[in-house]
Amino acid sequence: MSSTILVSLCRLAVSFWVGGAALFTFLLTPIIFKVENRDAAGRIVGYLFPGYFRWGLACGCAALAALLVVRGRHWIPGAALLLLMLAVTAFQAFYVEPKAAVLKQQIPSFETTPKDHPLRREFSRLHGISAVCNLSVIAGGVVLVVLL
Repeated sequence: MSSTILVSLCRLAVSFWVGGAALFTFLLTPIIFKVENRDAAGRIVGYLFPGYFRWGLACGCAALAALLVVRGRHWIPGAALLLLMLAVTAFQAFYVEPKAAVLKQQIPSFETTPKDHPLRREFSRLHGISAVCNLSVIAGGVVLVVLL
């Protein structure tokens, strides 16, 4: 396969990853929380998270595989950034999200449980970490699309 096609495949995989993340983060999640009560919206988004993270990991692995075969002029910085984005996504998928899901099950209702409740505070902390991770992956993907 020619290097042009592989670079295009890498860009496409990163674009699908970042596009999916941006769509989920900036459009779908706010709409779900706007039209549903907080507890229902949290359940819906919670159902979507495993697929969301699998999508990111699959797109990231496809992009990395294409980039490793090409080994063009931006190979080392591109591969390093892809590996970092994959590590962040894996951290979210296998550490942050499962812990947050367990906490969500222990909180009877986000509408009635006070924000200063220890479980809510821990959930908010994990949510903040996840948001920073998510925005970092989106920003890294934008850099990759420009760089490649």
